[in-house]
Amino acid sequence: MHKYISVSGARQHNLKNISLQIPRNRFVVFTGVSGSGKSSLAFDTLYAEGQMRYVESLSAYARQFLGLMGKPDVDAIDGLSPAIAIEQKTTSNNPRSTVGTVTEIYDYLRLLWSKIGIPHCPSCGRIIKRQSVDEIVQQISSLPYGTKYEILAPVIRGKKGEHQRVFEQAKQNGYARVRVDGEVHHLTGDIALDKNNKHYIEIVIDRLAVKDIDRQRLADSLETALALSGDLVVIHQTASGEETLFSQNYACPYCSVSLPELSPRMFSFNNHEGACSGCSGLGSYLKVDQGKVIPDMSRSIHSGGIVANGWNNVKTNSFCKMYYEALGKKYGFDFDTPLAQLSPEALSALLYGTHGEKLDVYHPSEGLRKYVKESFEGIIPNLERRYRETPSEDMRKELETYMSVLPCPDCQGDRLSPVVLAVRIAGMNISEFCALSIEDALQSIRNLTLTVEHSGIAGSILQEIEARFQFLLNVGLNYLTLSRAAGTLSGGESQRIRLATQLGSGLMGVLYILDEPSIGLHQRDNDRLLLALGKMRDLGNTLIVVEHDEDTIRQADWIVDIGPYAGVNGGEVVAQGVLDDIKAEPRSITGQYLDGAIRIPVPDTRRSGTGKQLSILGAAANNLKGIDVSIPLGTFTCVTGVSGSGKSSLVNEILYKKLASSLNRAHTVAGAHLGIEGLENLDKIINIDQQPIGRTPRSNPATYTGVFDNIRTLFSQTNEAKIRAYGPGRFSFNIKGGRCEACAGEGLIRVEMHFLPDVHVPCSVCKGRRYSRETLEVHYKGKSIADVLDMTAQEAVKFFENIPRIRKKIEALCKVGLGYIKLGQSSTTLSGGEAQRIKLAAELLKPATGSTIYVMDEPTTGLHFADVHQLIQVLHSLTDAGNTVVVIEHNLELIKNADYLIDLGPEGGAAGGEIVCTGTPEQVARHDLSYTGQYLKKELEKK
Repeated sequence: MHKYISVSGARQHNLKNISLQIPRNRFVVFTGVSGSGKSSLAFDTLYAEGQMRYVESLSAYARQFLGLMGKPDVDAIDGLSPAIAIEQKTTSNNPRSTVGTVTEIYDYLRLLWSKIGIPHCPSCGRIIKRQSVDEIVQQISSLPYGTKYEILAPVIRGKKGEHQRVFEQAKQNGYARVRVDGEVHHLTGDIALDKNNKHYIEIVIDRLAVKDIDRQRLADSLETALALSGDLVVIHQTASGEETLFSQNYACPYCSVSLPELSPRMFSFNNHEGACSGCSGLGSYLKVDQGKVIPDMSRSIHSGGIVANGWNNVKTNSFCKMYYEALGKKYGFDFDTPLAQLSPEALSALLYGTHGEKLDVYHPSEGLRKYVKESFEGIIPNLERRYRETPSEDMRKELETYMSVLPCPDCQGDRLSPVVLAVRIAGMNISEFCALSIEDALQSIRNLTLTVEHSGIAGSILQEIEARFQFLLNVGLNYLTLSRAAGTLSGGESQRIRLATQLGSGLMGVLYILDEPSIGLHQRDNDRLLLALGKMRDLGNTLIVVEHDEDTIRQADWIVDIGPYAGVNGGEVVAQGVLDDIKAEPRSITGQYLDGAIRIPVPDTRRSGTGKQLSILGAAANNLKGIDVSIPLGTFTCVTGVSGSGKSSLVNEILYKKLASSLNRAHTVAGAHLGIEGLENLDKIINIDQQPIGRTPRSNPATYTGVFDNIRTLFSQTNEAKIRAYGPGRFSFNIKGGRCEACAGEGLIRVEMHFLPDVHVPCSVCKGRRYSRETLEVHYKGKSIADVLDMTAQEAVKFFENIPRIRKKIEALCKVGLGYIKLGQSSTTLSGGEAQRIKLAAELLKPATGSTIYVMDEPTTGLHFADVHQLIQVLHSLTDAGNTVVVIEHNLELIKNADYLIDLGPEGGAAGGEIVCTGTPEQVARHDLSYTGQYLKKELEKK
C-alpha cells in the first residue's frame, strides 16, 4: 500500500519540472502567492491524471459523452487514488435547479409528502381522506348502540334539470324514498321541482340502527350507495340530524375537487403532473418592469425619463413622438412635464395603452400631415410583444434589460399546482417547508409527531433527510433554504454544498481536491468547515486543499508551499512539511507571514471622511429587517458579519443597484428599501466584481486596460509600418488585414477528437502567433507585436520605460500584484481574483473625481497574504483620492485596515439582517455581541 502520492517531473503551465511526495490519508494544503502554480499542480496535474485514468477504463462509446480534461504534462504519478474535484463554480444556472434538488434532499421530501402527506381540498381546505367500505363500516359501528341512521346516495349535487330522470331510475330499481334539498319525499307521489334551479338529490338506500347483527347488511347497502353516487355516501343520524359524508376516492365531496393517487412525481416542479400550469414550474417569469422603463420619475420625456429602446427618441417625425403628443393633448401634459406629475390615468395610458380608445395621432405621410384616429398599445405591452415576436437574439437581450423576474401570480412563486400544495405534513405543504432555513427545517423534522403507521413508512426517509441537513449545517450553510435558486449561490456556497454531499456519501480511500473552501465564510463558520474536513480525512481519505486562509494552513497535517513568486517566477516547491518547516524556510513568503516576520500593519490613524454621509433608509431586501445604515463618505468602509447575515443584500442588491440606476442610468431595480439620502454628493458608482473581463479568448489584459490601442498606434508609427502604409488596425488580431486568416487571429486550431477530449493545437501557419507574416515583419526595438503580447507585465514595463502613456497603464497591473500575467493572456484563463484586480488596475488609470463610490464583494478571494498586502495599499490609494470604498469582506487583515465597519447579524438567514454594531475596527472589537469583533480583537492585539 502506497504511503505517498509521488509526483515526478510536473511541467503543467508554469510548473518547473517539480517532483514531490504527498502523504496519503492526510489533510494537505497547497499554498503560495497568487499565480505561483498551486492550481496547476492540484487540478491540472493531480486531478486531471486521476480523471484520465478512470476514463481510460471505460469504453470508447462511453468516453464520447464525458467532458474530458487533457492529459497533464508530467512524467509519472504513483499512489494516486480515485480523484474528486470540488471547485469554485456556481452549481447551476438552470432556473429549475435549487439547493433542494442539488443536494437531493428534495427527492426525499417528495417521497415523504407522497407517502404520509395529508391531502386537503385546495378550495375549502377540508381534509380529504379516502376510505374503504370496511373503514366506513367500522366508523358507523362505533356509534352508540341503537343509534338510528339512514344511508343516502348523493346522486345529484347542485345541478339543474336532471331530477326527473333520477326519480324514474330510482323507482325502477325499487327505491321508495329520496331526499331533495334536505327534505325526504316518497317516490310514489309527484315531486314538483323547478328545473331552472340547482338541486341536491339523495336516494335513501337503507334505514338501519347500530346493532351487532347488521354489519353485513350495512356493508351491502354502503356498496350500493357508493356505486350509485360515484364513490360518495352520506350517513344521516335520524335523532340528532348529524350527517357524515364519506368518499372512496381522494376527492372533496363538498367542492367536487378530485385528487389523483399521490406519487413522488406529483411533487416535482419539473414534471407536468405537479408543476404550476401558469409558469410550468419555474415559479416566475420575465415581465417588463415599470421601474426599468422609467428609472427616475422626476425626469420628463424630454430629459430622458423613458429609457426603453424605441421609446426614448423624441426627435422630429419619430413614431413615439406622435403618440406622446396625442397622449399629452388628451391628458394634459407636455414633453417637459416630470413623469411624477402625470395623473394616474395619463401614466396608465402611457405605460399600458388606451385599451381601444382612439387618440388623434398626427401622422407625417409622404409629405402630407394629417390626423388619424388610433388606439395606443402602450409602452410595456409593446415591449413584451416585441420580445415575444423578435427572432433576433441580440434584440431579445436588449429588451431583457427592461425586464425583471417576477413571481408567478398563479402559484406565488411556489412552482407547484394548487392540488399538490394542498397536501400537508404538520400543517405545512412541501413548498412552505422548503422556504424554511436549513436549521429550522432540521428542527421541524426532529419535532415531527407521527402515528405508528406513518413512523413505519417514513422512518428511513426521515433518517436520510436529517443526515443531509446535518451535513449542510456542518459546512456552515444553516442560513440557506432548499427553495433557493442554485444560480444565486456564490462560488464558496456551491462548493460547500458539493462538500456536504461528499460528506454524506461516506466514501473511503478517495483523493479530494478542494479550491479555497473558506471563501465566503466568516471565521466562526470557518471553524465548522475545518471540523467537517477533518471528518472526511478521518474516514480514510486524502484531502488536498488549495488555500490561503491562515486558520486552514495552521490546521493542515502537511503543507506544500509553491513559489517563490508568480508566473514565470514561480512553479517551484519552495517548502513542504509541517507548519514549523514552512516557517523555517527563508525563501517562503508564506512562512514569513505565518511567523510574523512580515506583517500587514494596522493604520496609525483612521479617516473620518468628508463629514457627509450616504444613508440607506429602511433596508428590507431578503432578510434585512428594515434597517437604517449610514456610510461616511471619503472613507474605506467594510461590511462584515457571519455568512448569510445580509451583507450582499445591503451592498449589492440595494446600494449598488440604486446608485447604478440613479447615478449611472443603468437598468437596475434595487431591493426593498425606503430611500437613500446623500446621492447629491456622488457622481458615479463602480462595481469591481470577479466576473470575467471578457467572454472569449480574444479578450486579454492589454485590450481591457486599453494599453493595446497605444501599443498598436506605436507600431503603426515605426518606419517599416509607414513604408507599408500600415495603420493601427493592421496590428489587431480581431480584424482582417493583419491577423492570420488560417486561425482567424485565435492562434490555435480546435481539433475534435470524438471520444477523446478536443485538442487545441497551434496554428500551423502562424505558429500560434495570431498575425500574418507581413505584420510580424514590423518590429519595435527588435520585437514584433506578437512578442509584446507574450511579455509579462513586469517585462513590458521595462520594455516601454521610455513611453510614459504605455508604461503607466502596465505599471497599474503591477501595482495590483499582476506583474506575472502576460499582456496577451486569454481572459478565459484568468481566475476571478485576477479579473477583479485587472478591473482595479483599469480604475486606477482613470482621473480621480473624488466623488466616486467603489463597491467590491470579497476582493481578497484567491489572494495570498502578500497579494492582500498589495490590495490594501491599492484600496487606500483609491480612498486617499477622496473616493468612498465599500467592501464586503471576511478577511481580518483587510478588515483591520478599514476606517469604518458595519457589522451585520447577529446570525445568518432569518436570525440576521440587523446591525450588530458600527464604528472603527477598535470600537467593533470591544463589542461583546459581535462575532467579528471577537476575532478582530485577537488580530488587533498582534500589533
